[in-house]
Amino acid sequence: MRLDADSAAVVVVDMQNGFCHPDGSLYAPGSEAAIEPVRETVDRAREAGAEVVWTRDVHPPEQFEDAHYYDEFDRWGEHVLEGSWEADIVEELEPRDEDLIVVKHTYDAFHETQLEGWLDAHGIDDLVICGTLANVCVLHTAGSAGLRDFRPVLVEDAVGCIEPDHREYALEHADFLFGEVTPLEAIEFA
Repeated sequence: MRLDADSAAVVVVDMQNGFCHPDGSLYAPGSEAAIEPVRETVDRAREAGAEVVWTRDVHPPEQFEDAHYYDEFDRWGEHVLEGSWEADIVEELEPRDEDLIVVKHTYDAFHETQLEGWLDAHGIDDLVICGTLANVCVLHTAGSAGLRDFRPVLVEDAVGCIEPDHREYALEHADFLFGEVTPLEAIEFA
């Protein structure tokens, strides 16, 4: 799969301590295992001059106090609280000053964030998506990208999960409905 580096961006979803580090409250070994392939994805994009976007799932402690229905703390417990170590991107991955960091408060990195406007302003059409969790934030961000007419390409070997069958489901679902799934070795930025 050959992508034009001028109109493609890598979107790294939620590679944070809370999910990827063994001391994180929602740690999953599959998320930790995604660190190295995510780094390789980012390195390839940077070498070709493609943009890199990082998302950070961050929750103010009071975010869900008045929730009618959507309450992640009820489902997952408190996690990645604003200002906490858990909310930081893992130290093995290093965003650069020129990268965009999107702070999001839901599973979808497009929901009430600057992401779509930034991508449009930079002429981005294709999104190479990696990160964690496959069936939660990766899936919802990729689906939202597809509905906004971006081309979501999920890097199958750079996506973290709680259970391998969650990852398999998410990738099959994305490939069927709104995106493409490919291994990292098949992606070439030109």
